[in-house]
Amino acid sequence: MNQRDTPDSPPAAAASLLQLEESLTRTVRGKPEVVRLSLVCLLARGHLLIEDVPGVGKTTLAQALARSTRCTFHRLQFTSDMLPSDVIGVTIYNAQSQSFEYKKGPIFTHFLLADEINRTTPKTQSALLEAMNERQVTVDGRSYPLPEPFMVIATQNPVEHHGTYPLPESQLDRFLLRLRMGYPDPASEREILRNRETAGVQEASAVEAAGVLELQSRAREVKVDDALVDYMMAVVERTRRHESLSLGVSPRGAQALYRAAQALALAGGRDYAIPDDVKRLVIPVFAHRIMINTRVALAQRPLELAERILTEILTDVEVPL
Repeated sequence: MNQRDTPDSPPAAAASLLQLEESLTRTVRGKPEVVRLSLVCLLARGHLLIEDVPGVGKTTLAQALARSTRCTFHRLQFTSDMLPSDVIGVTIYNAQSQSFEYKKGPIFTHFLLADEINRTTPKTQSALLEAMNERQVTVDGRSYPLPEPFMVIATQNPVEHHGTYPLPESQLDRFLLRLRMGYPDPASEREILRNRETAGVQEASAVEAAGVLELQSRAREVKVDDALVDYMMAVVERTRRHESLSLGVSPRGAQALYRAAQALALAGGRDYAIPDDVKRLVIPVFAHRIMINTRVALAQRPLELAERILTEILTDVEVPL
């Protein structure tokens, strides 16, 4: 029996998720894990940070998510001279009506691609904070709700550091998942080269925006056993006491792991989470949320060391039966 056809799996939700995942896979070739986890991020109502070199499909993935869900999509190329008003909009005076009018910025969309987010100043980066956390924008004392679903997909190049502004911990904590695309395997890259005319975003729509909201609601209903919650908290507590870490996982990070585990279970055709869901998500959910001690970070690359530390913690913490 197919995992998606289990009695505990809501058939309609499973069918929609399968269709959506297949649509993304046709566009983002050779990256099934990245596709699955980006879908998990969407189901968990989170935001996605993709770190990798140029040309590996970061923009294609963001566009594919929007088109597969028939949602609106805006791309912002962040630069050092960009202002917050270029993101959230601006209030201008209308001489004809003799009143001030708010002109909405590109953030009013379902999917916002914040391309090379670390190339803009902290002031402009912070313009995204309220939107990512509260799903609204406040201008001149008035709040404007953002469309639902709303998801920020930010990219940054981990190799190029000249002229960049590293994201502060408070902003990194707003991203549910951090992923790396990586290069495709030889077979997938050969397929991309031979089908270069159709290698871009496919015009395939799997679900409507209302369908995405229904799937997000389904994800929140996934059951998480108390023993699994204790397992999550044990991992979180280890990050706060680890000798190589100066900053452990925050309560927001723990909530992110819980929501992501629910979403991954639903994407797997289940209405209950299992320990493997948690183990699969700890690194993409936690690696960007912990801070390495300065004396340790000088010896190795911080993110790689963070992933290694989390792997060790997962090995040490007892898995519930």
